[in-house]
Amino acid sequence: MRPASASGTLRSSSWSSILRPIPSAAAVAATIASALLLCAGSAQAEITTFTNQASYLAAVGNTGVDNYNDLIQQMYFDQIPRQAGDYAYSVSAGPKAPAIWAGTSDYVDFWLTSQNRTDTTTFALQDGVAGAGGNFFGSDTYSHPTAAASLLLTATDSTGATVSFTLENPDVHSFVGFVSSANLVSLTVTAGQQPGVWSSIDNFHVSVAAVPEPGTYAMLLAGLGMLGWTARRRGKGA
Repeated sequence: MRPASASGTLRSSSWSSILRPIPSAAAVAATIASALLLCAGSAQAEITTFTNQASYLAAVGNTGVDNYNDLIQQMYFDQIPRQAGDYAYSVSAGPKAPAIWAGTSDYVDFWLTSQNRTDTTTFALQDGVAGAGGNFFGSDTYSHPTAAASLLLTATDSTGATVSFTLENPDVHSFVGFVSSANLVSLTVTAGQQPGVWSSIDNFHVSVAAVPEPGTYAMLLAGLGMLGWTARRRGKGA
């Protein structure tokens, strides 16, 4: 029930004693912005690991894939510039042998492998990339796929957060992908000290972040519209 005076008419003094001051639209917007920034900051250090390609693709936006079938079987030295769809990256290996070998078993399907079996292969990603992954497996001295006990993969994002994952008993179909709520800056893989095993990679995926659902934008716009309406009503009553 609304408060009324004894004469039945509403007095402004009654409202002023009951209603709390309405915060300005700017103040409310600032509070919302601060909360969003706080949430974003806490999420920046999160890197999620996927071992299923479909699940990875569902978690990211547009994705480019580099299948390496433009290469020939030879060594490629230093940092090699590559392109996965619309997204640039580079790949290198070290520290013992700064070279990448293009491996194949049929001269049709090619993949990358480090020249030295104990070296680490590093994929350096362009700005604005949220995810990366691919098919990781072991290969032998002839660059043919071979059994491996495990491979160690590590992803790093722009906040400095890192996540490592041990892929056990990989084969040519084994998929691993990483998605960061910040920008993903690098991914590495190594076979370590396993005799006769080189870490290998095919179908390298590079992805941007998923676009928020339209409903998210609609809710934000509706909230901002309500703030504007409140501010106008308050201004008219002043």
